[in-house]
Amino acid sequence: MIRKILLLCLCGVMIGGMLGCGGGSSKTVVPQPEDPVADPEIPVNPDAAIYVAPNGKAENPGTLTSPTTLEKAIATVRPGGLIYMRGGTYYYNSTITIDMGNNGTAANRSKIYAYPNEQPILNFSAQKELDANRGLQIFGNYWHVRGLVVEYAGDNGIFIGGSYNIIERCITRYNRDSGLQIARAKSSFTGISQWPSYNLILNCDSYGNADSDGEDADGFACKLTSGPGNVFRGCIAYNNSDDGWDLYTKSETGPIGPVVLEDCVAFSNGILPDGTYPKNGDGNGYKLGSSSNGVSHIVRRCIAFHNRKHGFTDNGNPGPIIISNCTSWHNSMGKSPTEQTTSDYNFNFPKGEHIMFNNLSWEGGGSDVGHVPSGSTVHHNVFYKKDKKTYENDMGVTLTVDDFVVKPSYTFGILPFIRNADGSINFGTFLQLADTSDLKGKGANGYDIGARGNVGTETAIW
Repeated sequence: MIRKILLLCLCGVMIGGMLGCGGGSSKTVVPQPEDPVADPEIPVNPDAAIYVAPNGKAENPGTLTSPTTLEKAIATVRPGGLIYMRGGTYYYNSTITIDMGNNGTAANRSKIYAYPNEQPILNFSAQKELDANRGLQIFGNYWHVRGLVVEYAGDNGIFIGGSYNIIERCITRYNRDSGLQIARAKSSFTGISQWPSYNLILNCDSYGNADSDGEDADGFACKLTSGPGNVFRGCIAYNNSDDGWDLYTKSETGPIGPVVLEDCVAFSNGILPDGTYPKNGDGNGYKLGSSSNGVSHIVRRCIAFHNRKHGFTDNGNPGPIIISNCTSWHNSMGKSPTEQTTSDYNFNFPKGEHIMFNNLSWEGGGSDVGHVPSGSTVHHNVFYKKDKKTYENDMGVTLTVDDFVVKPSYTFGILPFIRNADGSINFGTFLQLADTSDLKGKGANGYDIGARGNVGTETAIW
């Protein structure tokens, strides 16, 4: 039956660039940064916060003038308390851990925030590439981490094994496994009720993460042993050695909980920042499971472009996956950052009976047609048909470059999009439909087709 969950895509900013690929004639309008805004969560009494700085000492009381260390602050903060990290680079050779039992509360999360208008960078370059060598790992519940950069860890930059946490406006980069991963805290936790659940990853970036063989380092991973209710919203993954998002499962551990992806962007994955191709990297924008288990993930208002392999793929997951108001453009970059192949697809969903509506494919590599399911649950989509270089749909519309405000374009390594002061993504005119487009208002429930425009504002209840 047709399930109408219309949720659609204001989708994430691209930190991408422009690599000539479409019609139109104008240049993409690059938005300008907004003026900084006041932090809405600065405590009424800032003296109640614990202050941490790169030159802090464990014996210090953690005041603004006598800061302590992050390890000391985590160990001593009261539930619901605030740790402020001053700007600068913090060098670590071992993992920073928030242990199980070190929890905030549902009403008042414990907090680690960047000090207003400063950027703390947690650098773990002293670590060797090793599974145990993570950067920041969060095994506690009800924490809110905001504004940190975590880089060069020997494994994951941020690893989440706890539940009900918020990771906001953080950057994970150049780590030697997935930048941010959600999975069980202990191998002895074999049941899904023990796995991390109801975490929100909000307006975060993950880029340049690469392991030595290129096979494991995704931008974001919620796989193998994660529980229900995990949400990624407004996040951007690019130039990671493997995939932008990986929701992989194994038969040995069973299905994970459904994951929600909203307003996110994945581009140039499977291609490193210097333009080289890791030997074993897959390079999907969104890898949504495996054939081992059926999991009904929800993907809405998301964008994929210029990834090495597929833009969106079920990877064998029979689902049903619900994917709506997503845009996939010019993926299958299997030869070079500037050369498209015909071997991979913007949308690759050959397995299962998925629910797909209001999705837009522009300039595919191979044909989406034949690689997406048919039937009553797949409707109001525009899919690419390679052999005729046309676009197939059930709405009687015609897709041309004139349907966009400007010709979609991307130059590898150039970042034309920004985040607003509140962390949300500002696209400018990228992939925006023109007011005269045939795709305006032609989707289910009168929404536009694709991730830009009138696409609804439904979000996961978190």
